[in-house]
Amino acid sequence: MKTINDSVLRSIVALVIGVLFIMWPEAIREYLVITVGILFFVPGLISLISYFVSKKKEGKRSSILPIVGAGSLLFGLLLIAMPDVFINLLVGMLGFILALGGIQQMFTLFSARRFTKVALGFYVMPVLILALGILILMNPKFLANSLMVILGISSIIYGATELYNGVRFKQQIQEIEEDKEDTSL
Repeated sequence: MKTINDSVLRSIVALVIGVLFIMWPEAIREYLVITVGILFFVPGLISLISYFVSKKKEGKRSSILPIVGAGSLLFGLLLIAMPDVFINLLVGMLGFILALGGIQQMFTLFSARRFTKVALGFYVMPVLILALGILILMNPKFLANSLMVILGISSIIYGATELYNGVRFKQQIQEIEEDKEDTSL
């Protein structure tokens, strides 16, 4: 019975998250990046604090500052302070990689024409990949918001399916328990 309640709780959480992702994709996107920033900041801060505390306790410390901890702290601060810059940079890099990939595929097809006949249909996907890369480079927020909406829709579908399955299995479990009671009488 507890698994049924867990199933209902999971489905409700997934439905709420899905609705939030669809209603406020930009805000959710920023909060996710800020959360990742906090996950980098906290261990970096702990690392630096333990480095300086160890000097006071032991009277000495290693001469090497925990660079990974400092880097983690700074990267976390960057993500927390400027989530849009990070998102645009990441999405821009994706757009650039897609555009380069489309160009590379077209050059490969052009090169292959020296050896064999290449049908026009082979150029469709490279052109679409190049076009998507250029679209992303021109409007990075479109992709970032679209991904949040897609995640929201996926979360709603998951939540609805989980809720349906939970209710259905609860009914089947009750029927099985009733059948056991009837046969034991």
